[in-house]
Amino acid sequence: MESQQMNLDVIANNLANVNTTGYKKSKIEFQDLLYQTTRTAGAEQGAGNQLPTGMQIGHGSRAVATSRIFTNGELTQTGEELDVAISGDGFFQVQLPDGSQAYTRDGAFKLSSTGQIVTSDGLQVIGGFPAIPATTTGITISPNGEISLTDATGTRAAGRVSLIRFGNPAGLDALGRNIFKETPASGPPETGNAGENGFGELQQGYLELSNVKVVEEMVKLIMAQRAYEVNSRAIQAADEMMQQSNNLRR
Repeated sequence: MESQQMNLDVIANNLANVNTTGYKKSKIEFQDLLYQTTRTAGAEQGAGNQLPTGMQIGHGSRAVATSRIFTNGELTQTGEELDVAISGDGFFQVQLPDGSQAYTRDGAFKLSSTGQIVTSDGLQVIGGFPAIPATTTGITISPNGEISLTDATGTRAAGRVSLIRFGNPAGLDALGRNIFKETPASGPPETGNAGENGFGELQQGYLELSNVKVVEEMVKLIMAQRAYEVNSRAIQAADEMMQQSNNLRR
């Protein structure tokens, strides 16, 4: 019952983030618990006979992992020049207040008062994003990450966005606020250019939606609820059977 409760919590969190930009859904994984062995398969029974099967009683299940599924979400057009989606593999780099780096798929960027490109929480986006002068009238980001700025004097190149990827993105540590941090399980970050060597392309004026599918999560929710109910009824049935045994009279 505890395992199914955790399963419900994971599904509920996925559904709560169905409209979260760049959100990656989670799945919970289970293992069976230790078994009580009363007869061992293959044990000698005398006269050269062996037990063909044993007798083992299980003791339930436990949750062992909640892994994230990093499939791409659908892209939705916003028309905002600082909204950037990654179509394919890769993460944007952001700088945390302590100076360390974190990574995100949420490309809903904003412009700070000092001309820095930042996230919705004010974290500076690094990795090739330049400071934007106040005289800039237009920003263009090409699919391969090249940034061009337009002002009264014309259009000039201003840099190129670099992306990050990991050997095991499921091992990243989710910090909330749509950002992840490197862990020993994720492996070291690999830097590359958009559209090259397997990295995704950038789509300016688009945002990546959550990869949560509501119908799929609702089916999982019903299955988890039914499994919880069945386990509860099994406990009640066992309790009633024990009660009947205790009430036996000679």
